[in-house]
Amino acid sequence: MIPSAQDGWRAGVLFSRSGTTAVTETEHYNGTILAIDEINAAGGVLGRPIIPICRDPGSDSDTYRTLARQMLSEDELDVIFGCSMSASRKTVLPVVERHNGLLFYPSMYEGFEYCENLVYSGATPNQLCLPLADYLLQSFGDRIVFVGSDYIYPRESNRIMRDLIEARGGETVAEHYLPLGAGAAEQMALIREIEQMRPDAVFSTLVGTSAQAFYTLYDAAGIDRDTCPIASLTMAEGEIARIGPEKCTGHILAASYFQTLDTEVNRAFVDAYKARFGATAVTSVWSEPAYNQVHLFARALERVGAMDTHRIGQEVLGLEFEAPGGRIHVDPETRHTWLTPRIGVARQDGLFDVVWEGGAPVHPDPYLATTRFEEPSLREWA
Repeated sequence: MIPSAQDGWRAGVLFSRSGTTAVTETEHYNGTILAIDEINAAGGVLGRPIIPICRDPGSDSDTYRTLARQMLSEDELDVIFGCSMSASRKTVLPVVERHNGLLFYPSMYEGFEYCENLVYSGATPNQLCLPLADYLLQSFGDRIVFVGSDYIYPRESNRIMRDLIEARGGETVAEHYLPLGAGAAEQMALIREIEQMRPDAVFSTLVGTSAQAFYTLYDAAGIDRDTCPIASLTMAEGEIARIGPEKCTGHILAASYFQTLDTEVNRAFVDAYKARFGATAVTSVWSEPAYNQVHLFARALERVGAMDTHRIGQEVLGLEFEAPGGRIHVDPETRHTWLTPRIGVARQDGLFDVVWEGGAPVHPDPYLATTRFEEPSLREWA
């Protein structure tokens, strides 16, 4: 039996805990549940708990749409924390708009979107791709291979990254896309091509089990990660633990959060996460934005005092939060979040050494309207 509205503030939680993106989306789920637990332990919102109504779409976009429709109509929910891949977000978006719901979306993504029914707490391309392009060219060389899963996020992210690399004098050596869930057999030809081309780095937007297989095969092929690392926006601590840290040392991640950030707020977050999900659990850029957005929602709900999606969606704009990854706030013009960009290099224990970080939160520029591709961002933000 689903709890009634009188029992508390009911909200949907729509992340996959099975299927090709189970590892990363489970981290979204964990960050969401941890924040709800914390808020409820502190007395809830206006004395009432947040009650999560959880569904598992199994990494299938059609199932995402079906469950979102069920949540908003049959379950009579107004707010959903959910979606990870852009494919699932794009599928759910028309349903959320039709029912005048409010979706909190925690993933880094390709940008070029605005919706009054969404709050975007993940990074936009200007917050990650610009510093990563400079870092690769300055630290490794100008010959880059692009690989990705075959859907909108990898193709758009690779397009942006390719433009940045080439505007700075770099070269796109090759660009390949594999279907979601592609395994070892489909990836061996790609690994052999990289061995033959000998690029300076590989930029990967492979996701889920495809990414895990690629990193495993890359290690097995013996490609020198000191001279040709894989750089990514997604391969974080949780998936590295699944692959095996020893297979991933030297690879690069551009992200707004790493578990190794040495701040009081982050240490408390990591301790709480491990206490809730186990001593071996790791935090990452998948769990942290999901955690942040629940706290932002709770603050907006407290101000509004009712589950009114329009008013909550407006009240959250401009809100600030001292997040584990540093102070964030929701940009009133774009509905995206100001975040501090960072670059990390994977180490033996599966965590990351942060080798560069911006000095302050960077404005989200989802349409790249104010971003100048030709200017080196590492010097600009140093």
